[in-house]
Amino acid sequence: MSEENLNEAKETKDFIRKIVEDDLASGKHKQTITRFPPEPNGYLHLGHAKSICLNFGIKQEYGGRCNLRFDDTNPTKEDVEYVDSIMDDIHWLGFDWDELHYASDYFDQLYEWAEKLILDGKAYVDELTPEQMKEYRGTLTEPGKPSPYRDRPIEENLDLFRRMKAGEFENGRYTLRAKIDLNSPNINMRDPIMYRIIHQSHHRTGDKWCIYPMYDFTHGQSDSIEGITHSLCTLEFENHRPLYDWYCENLGIYHPRQIEFARLNLTNTVMSKRKLLQLVQEGLVSGWDDPRMPTICGIRRRGYTPEAIKLFCQKIGMNKMESLVEMGLLEHCVREHLNKVAPRVMAVLNPLKVTISNWEEGKVEYLEAINNPEDESAGTRQVPMSRTIYIEKTDFMEEPVKGYFRLAPGKEVRLRWAYYLKCEDFVKDENGEVVELICTYDPETKGGQSPDGRKVKGTIHWVDAASAIDAEVRLYDKLLLCQSLSDVEGDWLEQLNPDSLKVLTGCKVEPALGTVQPGYRCQFERTGYFCCDPDSTPEKLVFNRTVSLKDSWKPAKGN
Repeated sequence: MSEENLNEAKETKDFIRKIVEDDLASGKHKQTITRFPPEPNGYLHLGHAKSICLNFGIKQEYGGRCNLRFDDTNPTKEDVEYVDSIMDDIHWLGFDWDELHYASDYFDQLYEWAEKLILDGKAYVDELTPEQMKEYRGTLTEPGKPSPYRDRPIEENLDLFRRMKAGEFENGRYTLRAKIDLNSPNINMRDPIMYRIIHQSHHRTGDKWCIYPMYDFTHGQSDSIEGITHSLCTLEFENHRPLYDWYCENLGIYHPRQIEFARLNLTNTVMSKRKLLQLVQEGLVSGWDDPRMPTICGIRRRGYTPEAIKLFCQKIGMNKMESLVEMGLLEHCVREHLNKVAPRVMAVLNPLKVTISNWEEGKVEYLEAINNPEDESAGTRQVPMSRTIYIEKTDFMEEPVKGYFRLAPGKEVRLRWAYYLKCEDFVKDENGEVVELICTYDPETKGGQSPDGRKVKGTIHWVDAASAIDAEVRLYDKLLLCQSLSDVEGDWLEQLNPDSLKVLTGCKVEPALGTVQPGYRCQFERTGYFCCDPDSTPEKLVFNRTVSLKDSWKPAKGN
């Protein structure tokens, strides 16, 4: 984020930053310590980016610290692949952590605390099945009823728990539950599970453990161990806060403050890790980094920039109310940044051959083109031009309609960075399709200026046929047909946009792109912003459309 945008963010304080400032001003905390605690069971998406920008942003703005902590308490779903990808995503966004931790670092301490609660009569080993437990827990309108095992003697609970740890029992045979309040209106407080038996090797601890703590028994204690000052969570954890508080208070340990904010809901896409995994597993996308996916690796491959993501997170801000954010705002932020930094090049996606009849055979001329009119330091490049060029098929119309200012029989246009071009004739194939234009150019109009003062209204892009490079272009669009899945009944997969990807082959790009590497971002003039894809080879370039040039998003009045 630029210094200007960072200063703007500081001037517009959200409710979380106001809490932070009040705590610092009162002396409650000398320094902020936040954390980003993902579970390594999938790839991060834009919702996680919002949390990353918040936690690491507070570190930067207030001179604090921010830890990365992996919530690795479920070995059946977690993998080192996800750990590595999460680290890479955070670094790509431009952040770094002060300390790296794993919840598994604290397994020994968590176990000791579990025994303490047993000894204090505040936890017990239960034998109810998940179905029975659900029945005993009650409903939102009916209180729960005690498990038959709720009043086991402390010594028996301790013995069973130690035998659970020793691996004597099969999966699901026992659980350890906190003894809290079966009449609580908050179901999370009705004797929640603390530990369950999972005979599964862990990616860090191996086979040392066969019992694993639940997230709710890990979260607050991990925050406490690390001295977190502000534990920032999304709103779905608001009802879990009383449990967070209960564990800290009853263990007699340092008690951080949990603060909740609204999660990111974005139109026309999926923000559920479970549904994203389904798309990958069923082969409906090419992988986690498919450019249609809202994963950080997906939008990175598509050509989005870290600066654009930070600007987006700044614009949507932090609040307590759930809302649906328009995809158009995200695309607006991407355009805003790429317009400043992306080099301009010419590419023809649907080529139409043009022969310039009055151009000397064998002559090649190099024309100077500006790389980025928004950035003088980007300099210029030399664009070759010879007797045969390509233009877009849509830039010619045999019988032009009213208001059409591009090429037509007897009509003249300006070639970008080059000359005036006039259509004299055209050639059709056996199907009646125009396959070639015969044109003339005016050598006195180099640079697009006419010495006799005549004006043309249309300017079109083009590429030189002799030096053009073949490319495949992938046009990406919104993943979902509907704005939100919240009101969709039935199979959500029916909402997938069948036109979310269109692949164009036989495209022609100017030779300046011949040496670019995957990740290179540029603007195809008059078309949109594009990014070189990792599928590119020296023999065949592949470009992904990041976003079109047209910006339909408009800020609300007062913004």
